Amino acid sequence: MRAVNLLPGQDAGESKTPPVPILVACLGTVVVVAVLALMFLSASSKVGQERSALQRLQAQYAAIPAPPPPSPVVSQLPQQRQTRTAALATALGGRVAWDRLLREVSQVVPSDVWLVTLNAQSPTAVAPTRGAAPAAPANGFVVSGCTYSQESVARFLARLSLVPDLSAMTLGKSSSSTTSSGSDTSTCPKGMVTFSLQGNVRAAGAAS
Repeated sequence: MRAVNLLPGQDAGESKTPPVPILVACLGTVVVVAVLALMFLSASSKVGQERSALQRLQAQYAAIPAPPPPSPVVSQLPQQRQTRTAALATALGGRVAWDRLLREVSQVVPSDVWLVTLNAQSPTAVAPTRGAAPAAPANGFVVSGCTYSQESVARFLARLSLVPDLSAMTLGKSSSSTTSSGSDTSTCPKGMVTFSLQGNVRAAGAAS
């Protein structure tokens, strides 16, 4: 005989409960979507704040007035500085080392020669005529003194001609104090030779 189930069946309107794994998956999906939504909203709010800050900064930058044009005096400063530097270099280059010159002269004075006066001036260029080179003033170096003979005067003149800072040394005058007239007779004793030598002080950097 065929078996017959006599137990009452389930009602057609009763629903079945879904399995637990499906519920967990659905709940996890909802949580992830909620977290992503919160992150998106937070990022959007931050971007909006940064955009607003950028717009404020751009407005402040646009409100800054344009700088005024530079003054003509400021634009001329580099040229003036260059001109003054060149003038200073020229002045320092033409300066005479007087301590060295006097030391050189003192080293070549013969033992039998006494100096009475010594006048020297820096070489200053004289305005040349057209086609002529600038010249230094004549007799920029003059020395006078006493000695016993004309040979001593010639020896002193030869030594001065070897001083590097002097040039064109020549004999101005040389005579015995017994026959000379003027102030030399009162400076040198009688019987001695009074002399005067003259030349030029060489400009700094000039060729020997």
